[in-house]
Amino acid sequence: MLIVDSDLLLVERQLRASKLACPLCSSLLAPWGHSRPRGIRGDLGARLFLRPRRTRCSGCKVTHVLLAEVLWPRRADAAVVIGAGLEMTALGMGHRRVAAYLGLAEGTVRGWLRAFAGRAEAVRRHFTVALVALADDPVMPDAAPSTLADAVSAVVAAHRAAATKRPGMLTVSRWEFAGRAIGGRVLTSPSSAS
Repeated sequence: MLIVDSDLLLVERQLRASKLACPLCSSLLAPWGHSRPRGIRGDLGARLFLRPRRTRCSGCKVTHVLLAEVLWPRRADAAVVIGAGLEMTALGMGHRRVAAYLGLAEGTVRGWLRAFAGRAEAVRRHFTVALVALADDPVMPDAAPSTLADAVSAVVAAHRAAATKRPGMLTVSRWEFAGRAIGGRVLTSPSSAS
């Protein structure tokens, strides 16, 4: 699995021009059909239907799904929806209130939060390093009352630094940015995201 731009035409042009590399061996990826269609719950109750592109590596012959940055692996909700739930939780809302606010099942939100809690320290570290690399004069977020809130703060600060560094260039939400920057592993570990 490889997280790519949400502009499907751009990704297709990159793929056909041999500009996408295998995440395992860095050889070139070639078109290899499509994966099954996926229905994704988007922001404000919108329903997105996507059919991700499949590719095959010219070197190791492994196939990969190109997942648009609006999605995260193994999730039926868009990155912005999950990110909104994480931000609400970082502010102190419980999973029931977050689920009610987003109009989703409590178990869905609880699943995100459990998965993120298991990855929060790795996410915090990754985006703290990204913040230092992106900002000319990085301002570290204040310590939060939980590891989850610290991780959310680090994502927000790194996204802000990226947007400041390239004004007008960064047009994706902070959670799409996060998914792309960490290879889709916001809620999944490297071994389970493949």
